[in-house]
Amino acid sequence: MDHLLQTILLGVIEGITEFLPISSTGHLLIAEKLGLGARSDLFNVVIQAGAILAVTVIYWQRVWTLFTGLKDPATRDYFNKLVVSFLITGVLGLIASKMGLKLPEEIFPVAVALVVGGVWMLLAEWLAAKRSSAAEITWAIAITIGVAQIIAGVFPGTSRSGATIFAAMLLGCTRVAATEFTFLVGIPTMYAASANELLKALKAGTQTEDWLQLGIGFVVSAVVAFVAVKWLLNYIQSHRFTVFAWYRIVLGAALLTFV
Repeated sequence: MDHLLQTILLGVIEGITEFLPISSTGHLLIAEKLGLGARSDLFNVVIQAGAILAVTVIYWQRVWTLFTGLKDPATRDYFNKLVVSFLITGVLGLIASKMGLKLPEEIFPVAVALVVGGVWMLLAEWLAAKRSSAAEITWAIAITIGVAQIIAGVFPGTSRSGATIFAAMLLGCTRVAATEFTFLVGIPTMYAASANELLKALKAGTQTEDWLQLGIGFVVSAVVAFVAVKWLLNYIQSHRFTVFAWYRIVLGAALLTFV
């Protein structure tokens, strides 16, 4: 397959899957194993940065309000919860890194995580529907989201957004409020992770990098992620995440059967 076409397809995959609860890391690994070819860590960081930029653009007004409205107690409380959730993720992430925990590079654990995550999503939706929910982000929810981000980071196929959103929903948060908080705390978390990986890649050397391919992947990922997240935010206003759960189960089962 043409190298440019591969770059575009990988950008599309990253853009679609980064913030939908279906796991971007898992899908990129699947794409690599099924013929799109392995790419450098720098390439993966760059296309992820494109997806992060898209979400930052979508939420720029909300982010601006948070920073300029800190005199308001409710805004300050929400901001503090974002900071604590981010710090929990950062500290646990460093601990995981020091312990040598790394993402596996085989399809089997990804397939298992896709199926288990899909079943978990169906169960979480069912349990959440049986209890009353509110748009408030409590301290318990903020802390749980911080922990859930690391769990998703260690197990490819889990999905960072899926793990955090459904953890919040089980604690009584509405689908919309859980999604917004997850995406907002994900912005600094993913920027920090991307910056860390970028520094590692630069130290390792970038002499063999095709900067045009990196730029194309970045732009494609950003544009596709912008469309995907805009669609998701509208979709969850009146729909559950059930379709994503079944998608995960079917894909995971297919991988376990044929790979």
